[in-house]
Amino acid sequence: MLKIAYHHSYKHPLPEGHRFPMDKYELIPQQLLHEGTCASNNFFEPQVADEAHILAVHTQDYINDLKNQTLSKSAARKIGFPLSEPLLKRESIITQGTILASEFALKYGIAMNIAGGTHHAYSNRGEGFCLYNDQAIGARYLQKNGLAKKILIVDLDVHQGNGTAEIFKNDPLVFTFSMHGAGNYPFQKEESDLDIGLGDGTGDAEYLKILKETLPRLIEEQQPDFIYYLCGVDILESDKLGRLGCTLAGCKERDRYVLKTCQDHKIPVMCSMGGGYSPDLKIIVEAHANTYRLAQEIYFW
Repeated sequence: MLKIAYHHSYKHPLPEGHRFPMDKYELIPQQLLHEGTCASNNFFEPQVADEAHILAVHTQDYINDLKNQTLSKSAARKIGFPLSEPLLKRESIITQGTILASEFALKYGIAMNIAGGTHHAYSNRGEGFCLYNDQAIGARYLQKNGLAKKILIVDLDVHQGNGTAEIFKNDPLVFTFSMHGAGNYPFQKEESDLDIGLGDGTGDAEYLKILKETLPRLIEEQQPDFIYYLCGVDILESDKLGRLGCTLAGCKERDRYVLKTCQDHKIPVMCSMGGGYSPDLKIIVEAHANTYRLAQEIYFW
């Protein structure tokens, strides 16, 4: 059964100017239920994560500064959200959603989190609307509990997973792969185990060609027994924060290829949604919904 983490706090009430595209977190499950792709028992509601899981990735000083709201003004500006207790609770719940979805992926082959993909969060600071790095925390959880030996992070958000790269730079048992817009945020990039920077306007054909040449080789070389997939839909040509040129059909084919490759190799995969900032909210919801439709089609139908 496809298991999907969702909590009402994912759509956190933010001040004007910060709300869009938070609505997607409410609209995606509504769409999946309306069209019959998912039923209510596909969804589970995570609660707050154990702080010990977060501290396996993030420093105590950083966590204390978040809880006490004692971050410097410059550090708070880099995060981009006004800090509040409800926001911290939301981020912790998202993180627990990814931890539990990781366990469900081991059981069912795949599991999803409606939110997550907070790959700009470093071990000691937040950036780019990211406070806790949910997939990094999930990976550490699997490692510490002996549930995975070698982990591959496939980050296909349009922005480089700079925080993830920093967190795992000295960990040979987690391989970080980021394929992103070369000219996009973050403008000072970290060094992943493999970075592929794409030129502005890169479209479906080139994007898919590079992905299909790269992913099988990485799996063959790294022999992972678990994959985290960050499936941001900000690769779309319509995305206001992206600079690539992919279509809805190309984005869907990307997800089909990644999920089918994971299934063919019998490697459990946990998916966090990542970014999506097209001006038309319907396009964002449709692009994300495609990922869930494909998960059902490939794994359970």
